[in-house]
Amino acid sequence: MVAFVSTNSIAGFSPYAAKTDSSSAHFGRFNDPFPGEANSKSLARSVRVLPFKLLTVGKNRSTGVQMVVQEYVEKLRRYCSVEDIQVRSNPKKTGDVKAQIKGEDIKAMQHIMPKDWVVLLDENGKDITSEQLANLIGDTGTTVRKLICLQGASAIVFCIGGPYGHGQQLRMRADVTIRLSSMVLNHQIALIVLIEQLYRAWTILKGQKYHH
Repeated sequence: MVAFVSTNSIAGFSPYAAKTDSSSAHFGRFNDPFPGEANSKSLARSVRVLPFKLLTVGKNRSTGVQMVVQEYVEKLRRYCSVEDIQVRSNPKKTGDVKAQIKGEDIKAMQHIMPKDWVVLLDENGKDITSEQLANLIGDTGTTVRKLICLQGASAIVFCIGGPYGHGQQLRMRADVTIRLSSMVLNHQIALIVLIEQLYRAWTILKGQKYHH
């Protein structure tokens, strides 16, 4: 489902350990983005803000789901800009699963810029805590941005795949991969869980009382 990064010394990890490639604008994967835990109060700090992109593949959202998503998008915009990008599943309207995944992969990749930092949500991804997600967001906005600030701004892209998962291009492009649950989630439910956790992460970074 999704993946994250961190420069916080309490976690014993630095994003500068990330694999970089001069022939590529993105920063590659981190060996172990989540080596340690931290108290939520210790994570409250000032961070440099990067825009969020919520990139989802699927059918049209139900009215109820869209209302919840919009509510949390508005809450998130107190802290950063948010772009909600929806890619229709099976854009080629094919009956072949592999062709469907490839078509969705191509469409999703069109929304990812060379300097975006990509977090993939996948059922085989790394389990993380709310505090670790906050740490990821905070450090991606500082350390990772230092790596690209001379070349232009970036964004953090959170990717939720279609009914058959992510395509090969997106998997290779991802900087980190995490999961929201050990259970398989419908993509609309996964989006609600993700966006609430992103809001929670920002309240942790701000030292606000939402997270206990």
